[in-house]
Amino acid sequence: MGITLYEHNLIAYKAALNQMENTKKAAIIHPTGTGKSFIAFQLCQDHLKQTVCWLSPSEYIFSIQKENWERAGGSPLSNIQFFTYAKLMMMEEKALQEIKPDYIVLDEFHRCGARMWGQGVQRFLSLFPETPLLGLSATNIRYLDNRRDMADELFDGCIASEMTLGEAIVTGILNPPKYVLSVYAFQKELERYEARVQTGKHRAVRQEAQKALEALRRALEMAEGMDVMFRKHMPDREGKYLVFCADYDHMQEMMGKVPEWFQLVDPAPHVYAMYSKDPGTDRSFQKFKEDSGRNLKLLFCIDMLNEGIHVEDVSGVLLLRPTVSPIIYKQQIGRAFSASKKNEAVIFDIVLNIENLSCIGGLEEEVQAAVEKYENWGRTKEIVHRQFHVTDQVKNCVSLFERLEGSLSAAWDAMYETARAYWQKHGNLEVPKRYVTEEGLSLGAWLDTQRRVYAGKAAGVLTGEQIRKLESLGIRWQGAWEAAWERNFKEAKAYYQAHGDLLVKAREVSHGIALGQWLAQMRVYKKKQTPCLTPGRIAALEGIGMVWNISEYLWEQHYEAAREYYGEHRNLEVPGDYLSPSGIALGRWLGKVRREHQTAGKEERKSLKYARLEALGMMWDSKWESSWERSYHAAAQYRDKHGNLDVPAAYVTEEGIRLGKWIRRQREGKGTISGLRKRKLDAIGMKWETGTKPRAKAAGDIE
Repeated sequence: MGITLYEHNLIAYKAALNQMENTKKAAIIHPTGTGKSFIAFQLCQDHLKQTVCWLSPSEYIFSIQKENWERAGGSPLSNIQFFTYAKLMMMEEKALQEIKPDYIVLDEFHRCGARMWGQGVQRFLSLFPETPLLGLSATNIRYLDNRRDMADELFDGCIASEMTLGEAIVTGILNPPKYVLSVYAFQKELERYEARVQTGKHRAVRQEAQKALEALRRALEMAEGMDVMFRKHMPDREGKYLVFCADYDHMQEMMGKVPEWFQLVDPAPHVYAMYSKDPGTDRSFQKFKEDSGRNLKLLFCIDMLNEGIHVEDVSGVLLLRPTVSPIIYKQQIGRAFSASKKNEAVIFDIVLNIENLSCIGGLEEEVQAAVEKYENWGRTKEIVHRQFHVTDQVKNCVSLFERLEGSLSAAWDAMYETARAYWQKHGNLEVPKRYVTEEGLSLGAWLDTQRRVYAGKAAGVLTGEQIRKLESLGIRWQGAWEAAWERNFKEAKAYYQAHGDLLVKAREVSHGIALGQWLAQMRVYKKKQTPCLTPGRIAALEGIGMVWNISEYLWEQHYEAAREYYGEHRNLEVPGDYLSPSGIALGRWLGKVRREHQTAGKEERKSLKYARLEALGMMWDSKWESSWERSYHAAAQYRDKHGNLDVPAAYVTEEGIRLGKWIRRQREGKGTISGLRKRKLDAIGMKWETGTKPRAKAAGDIE
């Protein structure tokens, strides 16, 4: 089997091969939907006798990419060694050296800018400096990380092929979508501004803002409802749509809107949900992909389809998650693009707050810049699309929101002067949240709002000058929770450095910090996908050995000890008091597992964990216990008859017991055999070292 790469990918592939031959490094920066993962798979296909180490943010992303490759006609590839960046970060140097890759692939390489993941990647690359390195990403810039250029940091600027989303649209590689802008939850925005107007302390400011507020209210009342908007702009009423949400609670809230929003499109749409902690996520995703019914199909998801995974036959996406990250924005809208799909998809940008409207403007500028570039190059024949259609249902509202915000911002200077007066008196801005000045100004609440706006957690804009003014008064941008996070994380890191793990007991206190309790709370936050535990914080904790599921982790540790024992002894006949070289009470654990297996139900016994142990020869009913006793009884009879235990290696009793081999195994396992069994064998004259005395000739010996 085999596939033919699209022309743009074939050109990029050849350029990458050439660059890797000359510089050992090649980055490919192509937008989502252009099939760039196939470039790396083609590299694997063309070098089947060589090892390709493929690194990626998640195993899930890789599995879907591989599935897409094989569905398109690509051959199964057995020469790939796959690792996630998180796994790589935790591996010992010896294990890394054993990989010995002939090529290294960094998928979504912009993610290597994360502190912990980046350290793991750099450590790995330093072991194989001469190994060709191929990188794939839709963007090399980390916009919210001081605009770091990861193509420079990882590939020394060696970019084999680069293409913007605008270029892909203009040249026809990707079909331009229909883009619909609409405002949801505008009522909440309106209520927020009403509260600001009512609490304004300056009469002139309040009066001007009231005029803008009334104009905005009238404009919003005339706007179409969500049900009408979807009916008008959702052409494929049997299509598949991805719905991006912020977190689990937000997803549940938005799923509750389905009957109201889509009643004019399909009164009974098929609704699916997908999030990382749902054990049924894979099944739900598969059902969504296979659904060929005549109903509208909606897949609500949190982060999981942001990057790396492309879903075929998607008719459009709904952006319900506010984001200020151009990377995430382009990843999400990229789900509506595909180089293999030529029909027009639709993107519904359901803006949740007015400050997030800049992303679409940036995309429009990117398309226009691509048109101008091709015109300047004299390559106008390659221009297929000069623009894409934006249905802007919020244009008038945006200008009115801006007018209202402008009128209210005049009050900022007055509050700043109040803050400065507090600083002059107290020497700091540690103002209690409920603090109100003698003039009735809520200074504490105002400063808290500035912190939240600065962190991107509240609507609003802080100019560079305003930030500079507040910092001149020594404002602490972190809130109490952020400060507590930094303090606890610092202690967790110190604990990890001292002990090599984060297996802290629930009630353990370290240097006055309830570290065990805090780590337990982080596990709860992770399970519930609490927004305050951001992906960056999750990665930071994983970088210092955080175990999210302790019971699963301990099971794997014990299984690994069992696997090592089996590798040495070729069985799991482990004495009850046996400790592994690393101190794991393996004998006691296997006994516990056997007892659990005996009380487990029929379906439970089919679990993967039990199957993995059975593959190592695990005996659930302790048959090996009775087998040992039968063999021991035969050995005692042999000794009574012959006066010794010098049993020929091929000797078999009348009952079929291979006594010679059994005696040899006992001698070979002298170091691991239990004390009780050793004493029993000593009692019948077992000689642990062979060749000390000539044995008597026994009946059944073969001459």
